[in-house]
Amino acid sequence: MTEREFLSAVIAMNISEEITDHAKKNIAKLDKRNATPSKAEREKREANEAIKVQIAALLADGSTMVASEIATAIEVSTSKASALLRQMSEAGEVSVSEVKIKGKGKVKGYTLVRASAEDAEDAE
Repeated sequence: MTEREFLSAVIAMNISEEITDHAKKNIAKLDKRNATPSKAEREKREANEAIKVQIAALLADGSTMVASEIATAIEVSTSKASALLRQMSEAGEVSVSEVKIKGKGKVKGYTLVRASAEDAEDAE
């Protein structure tokens, strides 16, 4: 049971107004604490953004690469590269396709999504 679940249960029991108010204040404190990321979380996000820039630069020539190749090239673990590539895919920054690799079968290949000439004109 999480602290939030406990406090919500206390509120639902409506033992006394004082206890209910105290539980509500503690839930508000939880919300405030969770609204601002910790310094470590901010640093991790910044580091991940820097790695995403490296991935985009690596794929800038229009090539299709698999996560293990990208990981090797930018010196991160394959799982880290895969996670960041998944985020980039969800954001529409890279496209995913199936690539056949001898001895491995089909794996995901990633290609940088380029803005079309029309998109560039619309931006002007």
